Amino acid sequence: MGKIVFNPGCALSIYKPDMEHRILDFLQRHYHAELVMHNICCRHDPQLEKGTCIINVCAGCDRRFRTLYEGITTVSLWEILDQMDGLDYPDYQGAVMSIHDPCPIRQKPQVHHAVRSLLKKMRINLIEAPHAGEKSICCGDNFYPKLPVSKVNQLMKKRANEMPCSDVVVYCVSCIKSMHIGGKKPHHLLDLLVGEDTQAQIYETKAWHDALDVYIAEH
Repeated sequence: MGKIVFNPGCALSIYKPDMEHRILDFLQRHYHAELVMHNICCRHDPQLEKGTCIINVCAGCDRRFRTLYEGITTVSLWEILDQMDGLDYPDYQGAVMSIHDPCPIRQKPQVHHAVRSLLKKMRINLIEAPHAGEKSICCGDNFYPKLPVSKVNQLMKKRANEMPCSDVVVYCVSCIKSMHIGGKKPHHLLDLLVGEDTQAQIYETKAWHDALDVYIAEH
């Protein structure tokens, strides 16, 4: 096995800064003792040797790392967790939710499968939206700043309205913001796995992207 690192992604580091360290500690204990943190943003040269595999949480990071940098491979945290035996999952007692799959991993059905497998293990029943998995539609966030904020927010509301349930599972931090703007109650997969509430926090589109830009510039 080549070198393996964990990159939490800018959005998660802003959303819940302590979460990245909790994940790293868990992975070091249960998956790979020599795993190290990698906090260089996917928009910059990762400065990793060829053959390195990046475990990621963010779908956007997954796409950029595996397509922009030669010799780098990626795997989602969800696939790693789903392959582990004997984990103690929260029990949501048959809670009914819909799910939004982020567009950067639209062509990775193995991720869609792993996410749904984890939800099943937590006893969450899904009612799928018409466009899901490989046919998923962007939550609207990727259209900023190409479109005015008012138009982006309209697209977010349109996508949110396609969700059959008011409770929506997401596994992208920006999708939290989009579903919140769209009037749904988002539940980030990480929060579900650790039994925590999902918080919209900074959700105004420009303010959120300004915060991301500051973090990206520093990392």
